[in-house]
Amino acid sequence: MPLPLDQQLALLMQGTEYGDDNLAKTMEAELRAKLAEGRPLRVYCGYDPRTADLHLGHTITMRKLRQFQELGHEVSFLIGSYTSLVGDPSDKDKTRPVMTIGDVNRNSETYAGQAARILDMSKTKLVHNGQWLADLKLLDLIKLGQYFTIQQFLDRENFAKRFERGEPIFLHETFYALMQGYDAVAQHTDVQVGGTDQLFNIITAGRKLQDAFGQRPQVGIIMGILPGTDGVVKMSKSLGNHIPLNTTAEDMYGKVMSVPDMAMGKYFRLATRWAPETVAKVEAALGGGAHPRDIKMSLAWEIVSAFYGDAAADAAQEHFRTVFQKGGVPDELSEIRLDGEVKLVELLVSSNLVKSKNEARRLIEQGGVKMEGQTVSDVNAMASEGLLQVGKRAFAKVIRG
Repeated sequence: MPLPLDQQLALLMQGTEYGDDNLAKTMEAELRAKLAEGRPLRVYCGYDPRTADLHLGHTITMRKLRQFQELGHEVSFLIGSYTSLVGDPSDKDKTRPVMTIGDVNRNSETYAGQAARILDMSKTKLVHNGQWLADLKLLDLIKLGQYFTIQQFLDRENFAKRFERGEPIFLHETFYALMQGYDAVAQHTDVQVGGTDQLFNIITAGRKLQDAFGQRPQVGIIMGILPGTDGVVKMSKSLGNHIPLNTTAEDMYGKVMSVPDMAMGKYFRLATRWAPETVAKVEAALGGGAHPRDIKMSLAWEIVSAFYGDAAADAAQEHFRTVFQKGGVPDELSEIRLDGEVKLVELLVSSNLVKSKNEARRLIEQGGVKMEGQTVSDVNAMASEGLLQVGKRAFAKVIRG
């Protein structure tokens, strides 16, 4: 039985941020009107494959697409095969490097598989915007550009800051909004989902171009940005505060548990499958005296379960309790074979416990490496047999031969 309209609206608007009350009310009213028509809406979100791996922050919009899917709407997962060549300047204070088609194709190969961990791909239309953007001619681009002024672009915060600092703003960067706006036209979109950094591209460019082409303007579902494990800055692989999708259930659980308490509300609304009434109950429990650690464990279990299933979430939770709450060591340890005399720094890298020698040295200097329970302080120490602990989560058994 379908959800009542008010419940559908509450679910689909959960986690949205517009920065303007009037705009939020307008988008909510337009979405209500479209839902009331009782037809499947055409909904999409675009993803530029500028990197090969996705993290939890990328899945916020996918989670919203899944909600639309479960309510019976038509969802398109758009890979920005052409927009990624330019690179979205929306949340950047400097020019992005121009990518090649080869780079884009290599990165995009992993996207559908990672998206399948959230979306029902049997009900998902996978599209590349090169299907229509590649056919645009110079005259077409000129016609798209006539609907925008240079002032509109210079008013954008990232461009305004660069202009004030006397830093270059390249002409091709203004093409991005036109290209994304045309994506909505080409697909006759009813709803586009995106983050707050996409406000201009979705609301200003997309809606304006649809109106210019005689289409009914799309509703913009503008999602809040998920902070990283520091709880403050936007989740980013380059900042090292990300929770990758291509990881283990135990690692994902532990990283969610490291998120500061102050950021939990964002994670409730953006990174879980919880309905608004469930979020309200969890927050009421938190405000009513429940221990933040217990609430966070429920949060970590929910997020891990969404990607790996209930059994893996149970195991990850037990692993966390054993290693962190009880101060124990996991029952099952990976083994590292030690041949000859090898420096500990080199062993950490060769066994993939760290990514580089610099990271290994830094961990040792910070007291983050232990052998047989003893903190290693010498970056030139030789590896030896026994229980090796790297950071808070990684354990291994080093053996000879």
